Amino acid sequence: MVLPLLKLGTLALRTICKPIANQLKKEAGVNPKFRQFIINIAQANHRFTTKLQRRASGRITDAVIRPLNEERAVQAAADLLGELFAFTVAGAALVYEVQRNARGEAKKEEKRQQELAEFRRKHEKMENEIEEMKQRCCLLHEELSKPINEQPSKPLNEEVSKPRGLAWLYNYMCYQNAAEKIK
Repeated sequence: MVLPLLKLGTLALRTICKPIANQLKKEAGVNPKFRQFIINIAQANHRFTTKLQRRASGRITDAVIRPLNEERAVQAAADLLGELFAFTVAGAALVYEVQRNARGEAKKEEKRQQELAEFRRKHEKMENEIEEMKQRCCLLHEELSKPINEQPSKPLNEEVSKPRGLAWLYNYMCYQNAAEKIK
Protein backbone atom coordinates (compact mmCIF):
# COMPACT_ATOMS: atom_id res chain seq x y z
CA MET A 1 0.00 0.00 0.00
CA VAL A 2 2.84 2.40 0.85
CA LEU A 3 4.78 1.76 -2.36
CA PRO A 4 1.95 2.73 -4.77
CA LEU A 5 1.24 5.88 -2.74
CA LEU A 6 4.93 6.79 -2.79
CA LYS A 7 5.12 6.29 -6.54
CA LEU A 8 1.97 8.35 -6.99
CA GLY A 9 3.54 11.09 -4.86
CA THR A 10 6.69 10.98 -6.98
CA LEU A 11 4.63 11.33 -10.13
CA ALA A 12 2.75 14.28 -8.62
CA LEU A 13 6.07 15.89 -7.65
CA ARG A 14 7.34 15.56 -11.21
CA THR A 15 4.13 17.10 -12.50
CA ILE A 16 4.51 20.01 -10.07
CA CYS A 17 8.11 20.50 -11.25
CA LYS A 18 7.00 21.50 -14.75
CA PRO A 19 5.24 24.73 -13.66
CA ILE A 20 8.24 25.53 -11.45
CA ALA A 21 10.50 25.12 -14.48
CA ASN A 22 8.24 27.44 -16.46
CA GLN A 23 8.46 29.98 -13.65
CA LEU A 24 12.26 29.80 -13.89
CA LYS A 25 11.96 30.60 -17.59
CA LYS A 26 9.82 33.65 -16.83
CA GLU A 27 12.20 34.82 -14.10
CA ALA A 28 15.09 34.61 -16.53
CA GLY A 29 13.34 37.06 -18.81
CA VAL A 30 12.76 39.62 -16.03
CA ASN A 31 15.81 39.68 -13.73
CA PRO A 32 18.94 41.09 -15.50
CA LYS A 33 21.55 39.40 -13.25
CA PHE A 34 19.81 36.04 -13.49
CA ARG A 35 19.40 36.61 -17.24
CA GLN A 36 23.14 37.20 -17.73
CA PHE A 37 23.93 34.15 -15.57
CA ILE A 38 21.75 31.84 -17.61
CA ILE A 39 22.98 33.33 -20.90
CA ASN A 40 26.53 32.38 -19.85
CA ILE A 41 25.29 28.87 -18.96
CA ALA A 42 23.50 28.58 -22.30
CA GLN A 43 26.57 29.73 -24.28
CA ALA A 44 28.80 27.22 -22.40
CA ASN A 45 26.27 24.45 -23.02
CA HIS A 46 26.05 25.44 -26.72
CA ARG A 47 29.86 25.30 -27.11
CA PHE A 48 30.04 21.94 -25.31
CA THR A 49 27.26 20.27 -27.30
CA THR A 50 28.56 21.64 -30.61
CA LYS A 51 32.08 20.31 -29.93
CA LEU A 52 30.63 16.99 -28.84
CA GLN A 53 28.56 16.72 -32.02
CA ARG A 54 31.58 17.61 -34.17
CA ARG A 55 33.74 14.98 -32.48
CA ALA A 56 31.01 12.37 -32.87
CA SER A 57 30.69 13.11 -36.59
CA GLY A 58 34.47 13.31 -37.16
CA ARG A 59 34.61 17.00 -38.12
CA ILE A 60 37.12 19.63 -37.02
CA THR A 61 36.67 20.65 -33.37
CA ASP A 62 39.03 23.65 -33.42
CA ALA A 63 36.67 25.72 -35.56
CA VAL A 64 35.19 28.89 -34.09
CA ILE A 65 31.70 28.34 -32.70
CA ARG A 66 29.35 31.28 -33.13
CA PRO A 67 27.53 32.25 -29.93
CA LEU A 68 23.75 32.10 -29.73
CA ASN A 69 21.82 35.36 -29.89
CA GLU A 70 20.51 36.63 -26.57
CA GLU A 71 16.90 35.47 -26.94
CA ARG A 72 17.84 31.98 -28.10
CA ALA A 73 20.38 31.77 -25.26
CA VAL A 74 17.76 32.76 -22.68
CA GLN A 75 15.28 30.26 -24.11
CA ALA A 76 17.89 27.46 -24.23
CA ALA A 77 19.11 28.18 -20.69
CA ALA A 78 15.59 28.35 -19.32
CA ASP A 79 14.81 25.01 -20.97
CA LEU A 80 18.04 23.57 -19.60
CA LEU A 81 17.31 24.84 -16.07
CA GLY A 82 13.74 23.55 -16.21
CA GLU A 83 14.88 20.09 -17.30
CA LEU A 84 17.72 20.15 -14.78
CA PHE A 85 15.26 20.98 -11.99
CA ALA A 86 12.87 18.22 -13.05
CA PHE A 87 15.68 15.66 -13.25
CA THR A 88 17.08 16.78 -9.89
CA VAL A 89 13.72 16.24 -8.22
CA ALA A 90 13.32 12.86 -9.94
CA GLY A 91 16.86 11.88 -8.92
CA ALA A 92 16.25 12.93 -5.33
CA ALA A 93 13.05 10.88 -5.26
CA LEU A 94 14.94 7.90 -6.67
CA VAL A 95 17.73 8.23 -4.09
CA TYR A 96 15.14 8.49 -1.32
CA GLU A 97 13.36 5.36 -2.59
CA VAL A 98 16.62 3.39 -2.76
CA GLN A 99 17.59 4.45 0.76
CA ARG A 100 14.14 3.58 2.08
CA ASN A 101 14.36 0.13 0.49
CA ALA A 102 17.86 -0.34 1.90
CA ARG A 103 16.63 0.51 5.40
CA GLY A 104 13.75 -1.93 4.99
CA GLU A 105 16.13 -4.65 3.84
CA ALA A 106 18.46 -3.91 6.76
CA LYS A 107 15.56 -4.28 9.20
CA LYS A 108 14.54 -7.56 7.59
CA GLU A 109 18.12 -8.83 7.78
CA GLU A 110 18.41 -7.80 11.43
CA LYS A 111 15.16 -9.59 12.25
CA ARG A 112 16.34 -12.68 10.37
CA GLN A 113 19.64 -12.62 12.30
CA GLN A 114 17.75 -12.36 15.61
CA GLU A 115 15.50 -15.27 14.66
CA LEU A 116 18.55 -17.30 13.63
CA ALA A 117 20.29 -16.52 16.94
CA GLU A 118 17.14 -17.54 18.84
CA PHE A 119 16.93 -20.75 16.84
CA ARG A 120 20.59 -21.54 17.58
CA ARG A 121 20.07 -20.85 21.30
CA LYS A 122 17.05 -23.16 21.40
CA HIS A 123 18.92 -25.81 19.42
CA GLU A 124 21.85 -25.68 21.83
CA LYS A 125 19.48 -25.89 24.81
CA MET A 126 17.78 -28.95 23.30
CA GLU A 127 21.14 -30.59 22.61
CA ASN A 128 22.09 -30.06 26.26
CA GLU A 129 18.78 -31.54 27.41
CA ILE A 130 19.27 -34.55 25.12
CA GLU A 131 22.76 -35.06 26.53
CA GLU A 132 21.40 -34.93 30.10
CA MET A 133 18.69 -37.45 29.20
CA LYS A 134 21.29 -39.77 27.66
CA GLN A 135 23.31 -39.60 30.87
CA ARG A 136 20.22 -40.34 32.96
CA CYS A 137 19.34 -43.29 30.72
CA CYS A 138 22.87 -44.65 31.08
CA LEU A 139 22.69 -44.36 34.87
CA LEU A 140 19.29 -46.05 34.96
CA HIS A 141 20.53 -48.79 32.63
CA GLU A 142 23.54 -49.42 34.86
CA GLU A 143 21.33 -49.47 37.94
CA LEU A 144 18.88 -51.89 36.37
CA SER A 145 21.68 -54.10 35.02
CA LYS A 146 23.04 -54.88 38.51
CA PRO A 147 21.92 -58.15 40.11
CA ILE A 148 19.25 -57.84 42.78
CA ASN A 149 21.48 -58.91 45.67
CA GLU A 150 24.03 -56.15 44.84
CA GLN A 151 21.43 -53.43 45.00
CA PRO A 152 21.49 -51.71 48.37
CA SER A 153 18.13 -51.77 50.02
CA LYS A 154 16.86 -51.42 53.53
CA PRO A 155 15.27 -54.44 55.08
CA LEU A 156 11.51 -54.39 54.95
CA ASN A 157 11.32 -54.79 58.72
CA GLU A 158 13.17 -51.51 59.25
CA GLU A 159 10.84 -49.63 56.93
CA VAL A 160 7.68 -51.01 58.49
CA SER A 161 8.89 -50.64 62.08
CA LYS A 162 9.04 -46.83 61.86
CA PRO A 163 5.71 -45.37 62.98
CA ARG A 164 4.33 -42.85 60.50
CA GLY A 165 0.62 -42.59 61.02
CA LEU A 166 -1.95 -44.12 58.68
CA ALA A 167 0.68 -44.85 56.06
CA TRP A 168 2.56 -46.90 58.61
CA LEU A 169 -0.54 -48.91 59.42
CA TYR A 170 -1.18 -49.61 55.76
CA ASN A 171 2.44 -50.66 55.15
CA TYR A 172 2.41 -52.86 58.22
CA MET A 173 -0.71 -54.67 57.04
CA CYS A 174 0.79 -55.14 53.58
CA TYR A 175 4.00 -56.45 55.14
CA GLN A 176 2.08 -58.93 57.26
CA ASN A 177 0.15 -60.16 54.22
CA ALA A 178 3.35 -60.48 52.21
CA ALA A 179 5.08 -62.35 55.03
CA GLU A 180 2.18 -64.84 55.28
CA LYS A 181 2.27 -65.48 51.53
CA ILE A 182 5.99 -66.21 51.63
CA LYS A 183 5.58 -68.84 54.38
